[in-house]
Amino acid sequence: MKPVAVIIPTYRRPQSLERAVRSVLAQDDLGRLVEELVVVDNDPDGSARLTVARLQEDGARILYVHAREPGVSNARNAGLAATSAPLIAFIDDDESAPPHWLGALYDAHTALGVDVTFGPVCGRADEAPAWKRAYLERFFSRPGPVGTHVIDEVYGCGNSMMTRSTALAGPHPFDLDANRTGGEDDRLFARLREDGRRFGWAGKAWLWEHAPVSRQTAGYALARAFGFGQSPSQIAARERDWGCVIKWMAIGAAQAGIYGGAALVLVPFGRARALPFVDRAAQGLGKVIWFAQLNFYGAAAVRTASRSGDANLNAMAAKITQ
Repeated sequence: MKPVAVIIPTYRRPQSLERAVRSVLAQDDLGRLVEELVVVDNDPDGSARLTVARLQEDGARILYVHAREPGVSNARNAGLAATSAPLIAFIDDDESAPPHWLGALYDAHTALGVDVTFGPVCGRADEAPAWKRAYLERFFSRPGPVGTHVIDEVYGCGNSMMTRSTALAGPHPFDLDANRTGGEDDRLFARLREDGRRFGWAGKAWLWEHAPVSRQTAGYALARAFGFGQSPSQIAARERDWGCVIKWMAIGAAQAGIYGGAALVLVPFGRARALPFVDRAAQGLGKVIWFAQLNFYGAAAVRTASRSGDANLNAMAAKITQ
């Protein structure tokens, strides 16, 4: 058996999925490393089936899995259940990888001897207006540290490799409670950190994230920033560490006030200057309102930032994004 299965969860993005799949099939080390390429269709209607079938007709070896019950955790767990490969690489359906990507990720993972390895992501928002394109491309990127080495910080599942036996044990390593909101990777990595697992960074294993047009808005980015901010408070709440919850709420309140005030001051000098500060304010507010439920995945995906903040933040967002 070859060592790696590449898993691509997808939900109603046929063109983006085809780009992601073709980039995996074009990997320099495909024949040496990849046992299976698994596409997990999380649309109850099975909308990715035709895309996969067309690629299979062209000779591509792709395993199609239909995870009918919507939810990002359901999709990831279904992909894992379909393969027994010892190493799992995740790439999202809005990402694409240059030909060297998988080899660089594998080489770093095995050389470092870690349980999870992450790589850089370069965001693209080509259709966004010029004034907010730089912000959105930074938002969808994760440059990470320079080089290849063991790290303490954790990142997201997109562009990662995990050792199945140590990082993905059990039938449902991804928490089913995160099906609608996301954050399933935050929960997994928090648990792995508690278990003493090790994380690595593969500085050369970069790929592109192509933000869908529907997400190339400040409203979507601010809603996601709010959701990112919720994570530390939510993790502490699940552990019933209420002292830690209060700590994060206090930090968030200060963050929202300081960065929100700075954003209001900067608005007259240009929306592009103010937007990063509204982002930080939204993250702070998320730490405070950690109990709010946002839906970023599946049919119930969030549409605007208006559900994720208080009146002051919404007013700032409206002023900047109009």
